[in-house]
Amino acid sequence: MTTSQFTLLKRRHFLPLFLTQFLGAFNDNVLKNALVILIAFQGASMTSMDPKLMVNVCAGLFILPFFLFSASAGQLADKYEKSQLIRLVKVLEIAIMAIAAAGFLLLNLVLLLTALFLMGLHSTLFGPLKYAILPQHLHEDEMIGGNALIESGTFLAILLGTLLGGTLIGLGEVGPHYAAGVCCVIAVLGYLSSRGIPAAPAPEPDMPINWNPLSETWRSLKSAKQNRAVFLSILGISWFWFYGATFLSQFPTYARENLGGGESVVTLLLAIFSVGIGLGSLLCEKLSRHHVEPGIVPLGSIGLTLFAVDLYFASPASAATAGLSVGQFLAQAGSLRVLADLVLIGVFGGFYCVPLYAIMQMRSEVSHRSRIIAANNIVNALFMVVAAILAMVLLSANFTVPQLFLTTALLNAVVALYIYTVVPEYLNRFAACVLSLFSPNTRKP
Repeated sequence: MTTSQFTLLKRRHFLPLFLTQFLGAFNDNVLKNALVILIAFQGASMTSMDPKLMVNVCAGLFILPFFLFSASAGQLADKYEKSQLIRLVKVLEIAIMAIAAAGFLLLNLVLLLTALFLMGLHSTLFGPLKYAILPQHLHEDEMIGGNALIESGTFLAILLGTLLGGTLIGLGEVGPHYAAGVCCVIAVLGYLSSRGIPAAPAPEPDMPINWNPLSETWRSLKSAKQNRAVFLSILGISWFWFYGATFLSQFPTYARENLGGGESVVTLLLAIFSVGIGLGSLLCEKLSRHHVEPGIVPLGSIGLTLFAVDLYFASPASAATAGLSVGQFLAQAGSLRVLADLVLIGVFGGFYCVPLYAIMQMRSEVSHRSRIIAANNIVNALFMVVAAILAMVLLSANFTVPQLFLTTALLNAVVALYIYTVVPEYLNRFAACVLSLFSPNTRKP
């Protein structure tokens, strides 16, 4: 009898990896948000550059390593034993956080930006390892549950790290000191948890390393494209990050200009959205009956479009008041509809992305799996950059944030139709899943 995905958290082949990736994502966001808040409030004493521009510089520095080093990271993960590589990456994280701590203590922007870039490198190296190691440690009927826990844990870490980073800097003059200590402690805990990850032998130990990022990136993308199901899974996952990045980046403006909320309302929107994705990810296992089920993906894309369209109609054209607390916002007419739309967008986002990650992992050639995942990370980063550019273009053309959400929802429908036209398996399996609701004893083919 197949057991619940939560039993994986009791097993040595999964729990240390889960804790290691959770703590890494948590530390990423503590550092990023602490730095952004520090620049916003003390930027004038650290640099003459416009704080708004510096926030964009921070975002760019963190994502740049994904373009520069993903191809090399994929090669390393295919060539060497993965658990040992993960421990080396965690040692690197401790060194990076030592640099960040010095930056916080000295209020030195150069050190802080260096640490932020290096944490982007850390995430670039860790990504192929954490996704490629799952199929080596999990059975096929555990893949959906394992990916669901990884995704829900990642978004919970993003939420908690963002909150903690802002809270620490908000403590005043001692805030950067606390941020320095917390980042170092989290890094050490991440290394300790990584020591429990079981060995995962290298699939291609004799592979020569190509250190040219341009040629190797191109080769990784070409390799991914040879398997249509895998390549379209990569495009689907990257589209999810485009979609999610669009929403997450606009929450501060949306909360202020359309909902009339203050910083606490921005936090509420982030929390609701993150909890929704986590909940949807965890529900995937039950919906898929413990198998990698492509039929859930169309269900996710339908919800991503429908509830984003409803969010457009539920959103006020402009805020009647300003600086509302969470309680005051919840007392406003229509606030619960907005929150319901956001949590359901998150839930259906979980339905959409978790099966795609599992399909990419299971259908990739074993010897090239890490490089395929590295190619996915490159395309993910590219889509997020395009999302930022599109948002800037549309907002500069006097689009409102709700109109940007509506545009993203409609684009989602177009992307979904393209993928399902090219790979009919998704719609065929979706139809089979719907029919199975009326025949609960029907076994999967």
